[in-house]
Amino acid sequence: MTAPTRSAAGLGVRVWAALGVVYVVWGSTYLAIRFSLETLPPLLSGGVRFVIAGLVMLLALVALRGRRAFAATRQQLTTAAISGVLLLAGGNGMVVIGEQRVPSGLAALIVASVPLWIVVLRTALRDRPGVVTASGVLVGLAGVALLFLPGGSGGSVDTLYMGVIALAAVSWSIGSLLVTRRPVPQDPLLLSTVEMLAGGGVLLAVGLGRGELVGFSVADVSLRSGLALGYLIVFGSLLAFTAYVWLLGHAPVSLVSTYAYVNPAVAVLLGAALASERLTTATLVGGAVILAGVAIVVTAEGHRQRRTRLAVAQDESVQEPVAA
Repeated sequence: MTAPTRSAAGLGVRVWAALGVVYVVWGSTYLAIRFSLETLPPLLSGGVRFVIAGLVMLLALVALRGRRAFAATRQQLTTAAISGVLLLAGGNGMVVIGEQRVPSGLAALIVASVPLWIVVLRTALRDRPGVVTASGVLVGLAGVALLFLPGGSGGSVDTLYMGVIALAAVSWSIGSLLVTRRPVPQDPLLLSTVEMLAGGGVLLAVGLGRGELVGFSVADVSLRSGLALGYLIVFGSLLAFTAYVWLLGHAPVSLVSTYAYVNPAVAVLLGAALASERLTTATLVGGAVILAGVAIVVTAEGHRQRRTRLAVAQDESVQEPVAA
């Protein structure tokens, strides 16, 4: 009896530690992206970020696992690659593009809608949400709409680039849902590695196709942009993204989704403190509505999952044969 108890307690500590990393580090990456964009090309820098992180992960994987490093089926590897393109090339790539003309704090508020889009996608897949969850989605999406109204994000913010960030949230939602519904490598290190290399490779290809190397010189890269890119590689990708992928396989999605209303708070505070970003009252109201909707959805989904697990456990206990 004592061994399982210790194991459960250990899992709880790991889950909360991983959540803490995702909460704080991902909240800070929005500002790091802004600093990197000062002298680095957007998609190429994103591609370099994930390819370098993916190669480091690959070396670590081989060192730790040896011949078992690539123990996965073709279907699992394919799903991992597709999710990497959706999460990193689509999700992160469009955030980087958007942050060229959108403050980092506002970008984080828009991305906070990810749990709302996940529910919308589940509904499209005939996984009907409860009344409370549906209400939370409507509240949250109303908050997103407020940001796009005239004056809702401040007069100097380009709403087209805000729309790009909204599409990034949808892409990230599809990638997150795919990982939980299709076969993926059981080893989170392998899953992260494939996702980073696939997503980073696509970002490099698209960046080159957009001509981002034209006129670019490494000599023009500022110290702040270089340090920001290094921070994104080590902390944003190697540490936080791996923690996120691990959480998807070891914690309820409703709990993992709570990062969506912690990250914006961290991003807004850092943007105001270190980059003098100003958010209008209308933006803060819209952001608060989004976070309220996310909180409703995450809480309702958490209750639903607990009720489902309890019902399954009770059903199994009823069907368990009596020992002779």
